[in-house]
Amino acid sequence: MSSPVVVAEIVRSGFVEGHHYGSVVALDATGEVDWSVGVVDQPMLPRSCNKPIQALAMVRAGLSLPPELLALACASHSGETFHVDGARRILESAGLTEAALQTPPDYPLDDAAREAVIRAGGDKSSILMNCSGKHAAMLATCVVNDWSIDDYLDPAHPLQQAIATTFAELTGEPVDTVAVDGCGAPLLSTSLIGLARAFGALAVASSGPERLVADAIRNHPAHVSGTTRDELTLLTALPGSIGKAGAESCYALALPDGRAFALKTDDGAPRVRPVLMAAALERSGVLDDEAVDADAVRRTGTLVLLGGGRPVGEIRACF
Repeated sequence: MSSPVVVAEIVRSGFVEGHHYGSVVALDATGEVDWSVGVVDQPMLPRSCNKPIQALAMVRAGLSLPPELLALACASHSGETFHVDGARRILESAGLTEAALQTPPDYPLDDAAREAVIRAGGDKSSILMNCSGKHAAMLATCVVNDWSIDDYLDPAHPLQQAIATTFAELTGEPVDTVAVDGCGAPLLSTSLIGLARAFGALAVASSGPERLVADAIRNHPAHVSGTTRDELTLLTALPGSIGKAGAESCYALALPDGRAFALKTDDGAPRVRPVLMAAALERSGVLDDEAVDADAVRRTGTLVLLGGGRPVGEIRACF
């Protein structure tokens, strides 16, 4: 059996002081594996990279939201004001309040947003948790279908069963494991190949719920992450692309022609995630595409290490 491999080096003052191990896969426009390193065909937990697929299942089940709020349903948002207001709008559209959310109370992910809450005397809350948009959309889907809302996170609930069906369809793989995600929702496993395949299917959709989800991400990328996030910079640099980052250093991205990428590191370090995606895109020649802002893509993949307050090294991809 293959194993994760060294995918990045930690270089300080010219000395390689450590490594990140992981796996990366690139699919061509037909959905076939173009190249890969590490373990890409075994079940893993994509964490929040699953959210666009979950959102697709909700739209198929009757959820109807404005594009920016559908993008928020796909989000691990930063907790900026427009994110929080958007989650409230989703709940209000279903006649619900924040009390219906079962996301664990948290502060915003974004440093400035978190500090603003604390300075104002605020505390952790369910609406501020980065998955509140997804949970609000789940609740709205339940209301549309007259499903119960108290147990909407139960894997046996009709909502979660619909998500599992859509997930298996898009990934092209049976769900091997149903775990519990950080937000409390069921977390479905797939391989990196399956994850990339699902994103590729969304990216090439010309109509239907798939196109609605893809266009929401394309047209409102700040709602999917935040105004200061590397994901926003990358999607902006790759016109027509869709992408989603997840915990434990997961990342999936697809181009409008169907080429798709998925990666994960064993140590789950978020710092190396954008470094690896930028390197994967460059290895596949994406940075040579005419519409791509290659310099911006490379900037997302640049991680400088400091010593004494000045640059002395970097984390660099090496696959």
